[in-house]
Amino acid sequence: MPAFASIWRAALCAALALALAAVAASLLVRVPSNERRWAIDQQRLPVAEIAADSVTLRNIRNFSYRSEYDFAPAYYDRTFSLQDVVDVDYVVEPLASVAAAHTFLSFGLQNGERIAISVEIRKEEGEVFNPLLGLVHEYELMYVVADERDVVALRVIHRGNPVHAYPTTATPPQARALLADMLARLNHIAAEPEFYNTFTNNCATNIARHVNAIAPRRVPWSWRLLFPRTSDAYAQQLGLIAAGESLESARARYLVNDAVRRHADDPGFSRKIREER
Repeated sequence: MPAFASIWRAALCAALALALAAVAASLLVRVPSNERRWAIDQQRLPVAEIAADSVTLRNIRNFSYRSEYDFAPAYYDRTFSLQDVVDVDYVVEPLASVAAAHTFLSFGLQNGERIAISVEIRKEEGEVFNPLLGLVHEYELMYVVADERDVVALRVIHRGNPVHAYPTTATPPQARALLADMLARLNHIAAEPEFYNTFTNNCATNIARHVNAIAPRRVPWSWRLLFPRTSDAYAQQLGLIAAGESLESARARYLVNDAVRRHADDPGFSRKIREER
């Protein structure tokens, strides 16, 4: 009997291993696509029409949220000159996990309005993020271009997460070059979809890639790009944000939650939440 039990356990383990290998193989041979049944908030891909310094951004998301999953969809287009871009903020949303966070960029225009670009998984209907599945071609990659009120208020008010909006040390020409590089990438993804990867193609690694495209080796590889909860510490170490004050002070100063709740319905939302920092 012991020998039979050992054979049975070995056979069961082998069957489980084969089943897992089959599932992994089926996922790894998937081809990225822009044609799936997407979640409502990620159905439209943004595209940028660029002519010299003029940019027309289409499908800028501007949802009105009653809760995280109850919202009124809305989009708009915006035409502006790259010369109108004056700064860029690095936004960090720490998550419940010890190491996890979402990061994105918010570009400021001369008139005080802002354009946020967030690198995310493109969810299918009913899909939720799992970091392990993010390693095996489960999710496509998406650049969400949104009104700042959409992506910031969603995270603060309806997800209840802290959000830090750090002004970067980028000069206006650097901010313009960074935005132009991101627009080129989102156009590429609209034409040639690609998979998200938890380690190699996530929110923080893509931001680092764009920074390095305009300033080679400005952001060396670091484990904090894989676990971006402390990516603000890394950005400060590299001189990209919060120069001249401690990280603790910067985190407190640039936490926008209270201001977001006060000014969620203010037409001057982006300007108001920055006036108080």
